[in-house]
Amino acid sequence: MDVGVRLQTIRKLKGLSQRELAKRAGVTNSTISMIEKNSVSPSISSLKKVLSGIPMSLVEFFSPDFEQDSDTQVVYKAGELIDISDGAVSMKLVGKAHPGRAIAFLAETYPPGSDTGMDMLAHQGEEAGMLVEGRLELTVNGQVYVLESGDSYYFESSKPHRFRNPFDAPARLISATTPANF
Repeated sequence: MDVGVRLQTIRKLKGLSQRELAKRAGVTNSTISMIEKNSVSPSISSLKKVLSGIPMSLVEFFSPDFEQDSDTQVVYKAGELIDISDGAVSMKLVGKAHPGRAIAFLAETYPPGSDTGMDMLAHQGEEAGMLVEGRLELTVNGQVYVLESGDSYYFESSKPHRFRNPFDAPARLISATTPANF
């Protein structure tokens, strides 16, 4: 997918100038221009910031059928989940075509030795999940928890957190996050 062309197309469909999108997203006009010309390849966090000015989630941006205006899909086959993986961690999002998404519902797999990164995550909203296979380490607000298969969690996402699999077997997690800012 050509990110620059995609951004320009969506921006124009929404009736926004580069200047207006830049103002709404809190970035410079040249940032929008360089992304649209493919002079730079934005990081996920940079693209997320730009899309916040539309507003649009990363899922909607990368979804091939975001423009379609039809009945909302209810059932999603395994192959229809959107892959929003980051590094070794596999993340599949349920409900790619749902308009006005309020939650991100994910099927996640953490291979041995994988994690969500060295930096702690923190954002507005709430997170909940259940480990369905393996073991997984969850750190929330400095407290480290070891989840076993069948264990679950629920916390405010504004608390610094991260997930890590220091164990020898893959860990499978089903999770939900609000708001759905992907």
